[in-house]
Amino acid sequence: MTAMSAPRKLFVTTALPYANGNFHIGHIMEYIQADIWVRTQRMLGHQVNFVGADDTHGAPIMIAAEKAGKTPQQFVADIAAGRKPYLDGFHIAFDNWHSTDAPENHTLARQIYLDLQAAGLIETRVIEQFFDPEKNMFLPDRFIKGECPKCHAKDQYGDNCEVCGAVYAPTDLIEPFSALSGAKPVLKSSEHFFFKLSDPRCVAFLEQWTQDGRLQPEVANKVKEWFTVRTNPDGTQSEGLGDWDISRDAPYFGIEIPNAPGKYFYVWLDAPVGYLASLKNLLDQRGESYDDYMADPALEQFHFIGKDIVTFHTLFWPAMLKFSGRKTPDSVFVHGFLTVNNGEKMSKSRGTGLDPLKYLSLGMNPEWLRYYLAAKLSARNEDVDFNPDDFMARVNSDLIGKYVNIASRAAGFIHKRFGGQLGAVSADGQALLAPLQSACPAVAELLAEREYGKALREIMLLADRINEYVDQNKPWELAKQEGMDARLQDVCSTCIEAFRLLSILLKPVMPSLALQVEAFLNVAPLDFASAQSLLGAGHRINEYKHLMQRVDIKQLEALFEPPAAPEPERLVPGGEELAPTITIDDFAKIDLRIAQIVNCEAVEGSTKLLRLTLDVGEGRHRNVFSGIASVYRPEDLVGKLTVMVANLAPRKMKFGVSEGMVLAASHGDEKANPGIYVLSPGPGALPGMRVR
Repeated sequence: MTAMSAPRKLFVTTALPYANGNFHIGHIMEYIQADIWVRTQRMLGHQVNFVGADDTHGAPIMIAAEKAGKTPQQFVADIAAGRKPYLDGFHIAFDNWHSTDAPENHTLARQIYLDLQAAGLIETRVIEQFFDPEKNMFLPDRFIKGECPKCHAKDQYGDNCEVCGAVYAPTDLIEPFSALSGAKPVLKSSEHFFFKLSDPRCVAFLEQWTQDGRLQPEVANKVKEWFTVRTNPDGTQSEGLGDWDISRDAPYFGIEIPNAPGKYFYVWLDAPVGYLASLKNLLDQRGESYDDYMADPALEQFHFIGKDIVTFHTLFWPAMLKFSGRKTPDSVFVHGFLTVNNGEKMSKSRGTGLDPLKYLSLGMNPEWLRYYLAAKLSARNEDVDFNPDDFMARVNSDLIGKYVNIASRAAGFIHKRFGGQLGAVSADGQALLAPLQSACPAVAELLAEREYGKALREIMLLADRINEYVDQNKPWELAKQEGMDARLQDVCSTCIEAFRLLSILLKPVMPSLALQVEAFLNVAPLDFASAQSLLGAGHRINEYKHLMQRVDIKQLEALFEPPAAPEPERLVPGGEELAPTITIDDFAKIDLRIAQIVNCEAVEGSTKLLRLTLDVGEGRHRNVFSGIASVYRPEDLVGKLTVMVANLAPRKMKFGVSEGMVLAASHGDEKANPGIYVLSPGPGALPGMRVR
């Protein structure tokens, strides 16, 4: 792949982030990797549509929205509203950012399903799964907890144990409970829809598709294992490709399955369809035909993903596309995880987390991070380690000490002594520049092959040669010598020409800096083809302004500074933090009185409230509603003494006016202890006595 190759037509995506939280540094690394590749392709003259979207469906979103007191649509919209500072901040230039809950995705997902159904690859089966009787919903595996059947660790998830690593079915758990309500789940039958991935047609296609060079070798080798029957380390057998459960029961936030009321697509069916939906939305905005675009045999489709979602993108997704009559991906590029300090997992609480917005808020240059991550990335599926000391050394040495230094050592002389005008380059300058120009296609090829680390090493070797030339010719000494103006202009012009060539190669990695360089050099947007020519004598550059600052150790220290420890919780056995301190005067404002419950009855239309008739020793009775119906029968309370807040303002409720509040105790964790205990004074207390 070179600047001379025929223009290509590329459709590029990154994995869709789940819309239950902000971007983390792993997202940013993936987007930077893809963004560099897209910019490289465009500089090579190719046409690219680069799209992303929020993955918005599924039970976790529905549950999180309920806890937040929002509709799922509003919840994901609020998350989406926070995406822009991350993408703009790190110069990640998607052509379109969309949502899997958009109309395009509903339409495309349903049509793909119907096409798979017409191909005979959808079937229904009745299965048993856990159902939460309190939440009235089937429970996803991750919302079921219990004791691991293998190592007996407590509080483990319904699909695998985080202590011993065992994988099992939720029904294997000992003493399972719902993570949502704490209730004991019950097994309930339901009709589910399956994509027949085990169909011989799918197996034959995927065996060929995954092994024909479109996956990295290490990924292809791993995928190959999934097709064979084998004995696992725990003695169980894996039986090759199994069918894929693609449905979920209501209530569920997602796309309803055609002709199946109350049944919804499992989120992983419609999530990758979001790639196509975002592309369609982009083309519709431009007035272009999505169908014509996708039907073009020259179109190439590429996905950048993390290694944790390989299964979906190398089995389910290509099979869905193939057997619904659509184009399959040309390549799926898989990357590893981002670690810190030689493989340590990132943790905010330990001060080893790298918060993208905190990075930007500290005034740290986003292109420092783009450069550093690129220097670590290769075309292989490998983890990338962020080492703060290495980060500072690379940025300060490579970008400032080698690259920017070339311009800063030459530009001032051109501006002050020669009116900003470049001179002719003599033979020794040509001897420096010609190999640089010859090296450009090979470096561009490395970038196009996603071998970013190798490309940047080559660029810095070229920078070393240029700096050697500067040190040999010492323009600062030439400037002091009589009759050496022509040589000074020659040397400095050679440096500026060389600096421009390096800038061309670095542009996909550092696009914002490239814009500054283009303005400084007074040139059109840099591309790889322009490396084959020079600016030439007479070209006028603008005044040089410093292009980049060094990393300050204080910034790095602040970046990895652990968050301030929260104030210690003042917990009591009831499990709830003590309220803020008040004065005796505050307490004196509350009039607590002994009250006798002279009557108690259920409230029609409410499952929580009881209506209490209270004697507070004031010659009349009060009417008070209390939410204790779940633990007390009305007849058990009549005649009892209790404590009430007597000077609370009357409150108009749906069932009448409540003239006070009866005091009761409850546990801070209602799941752990759902009991409610109405306060009752000891013998001798009388209605109307004040509690002091």
